[in-house]
Amino acid sequence: MAFILGGAAFVATMLGGTFALFRRDRLHLILGFSAGAVLGVALFDLLPESFDLATKRYAPGTVTLFVAVGFFSFMFLNRVLLLHPEDHDDADAPRRSGALGAASLSLHSFLDGVGIGLAFKVSPAVGAVVAAAVLAHDFSDGINTVTVVLKNRGHGLSALRWLAVDAVAPLLGVASTYFFTLADVTLGVLLAVFCGFFLYIGASDLLPESHHRHPKALTGLMNIAGAAVIWLAIRLAA
Repeated sequence: MAFILGGAAFVATMLGGTFALFRRDRLHLILGFSAGAVLGVALFDLLPESFDLATKRYAPGTVTLFVAVGFFSFMFLNRVLLLHPEDHDDADAPRRSGALGAASLSLHSFLDGVGIGLAFKVSPAVGAVVAAAVLAHDFSDGINTVTVVLKNRGHGLSALRWLAVDAVAPLLGVASTYFFTLADVTLGVLLAVFCGFFLYIGASDLLPESHHRHPKALTGLMNIAGAAVIWLAIRLAA
């Protein structure tokens, strides 16, 4: 059952990414939705879950420190290692930045699969609830992966490759749980770090780009819609 649901996550992710690829004429609106969705995943999914798990050992202030570590680590990689501001002729820098964002999203999808696999080790009921939460935002995950690549001057083929990686990641995550057991506290720390990653991607990358030279009101509504869809999906899956 865990592998079946992992396969469903693959399909949902591919559908979302394919939608983003074929509606590139509305990329600013897709970026707007994606920005809201990424921030929604960080604020409504990763952050609460990281507190639930990690505060079994760490104080709430320490958990927020892990979030900050994720945020500033991603900022450092994005601004210093990838963009090379001193080299204005580095045309490949934005593509590397997009690859970093897509890789982060794919790693999150891998952890989604790990969550499904570990939940089914507890009980089928718990596994079903976790899988429902994962499936609820996988369509947006596909959109997010494609838009991060396209926004950073990546071409359609590159976006499709990263989409495939993101779609396969939950299946690999499910499979990996047959070889190890991840402590709740460790998973909570990882989720806190990923929360920081996603806050940076959404607030410092996708959100400003979605409003650049485009109607602010409609794009702003798409920001809110993206976050609202994630919130509603998580509430319904709980």
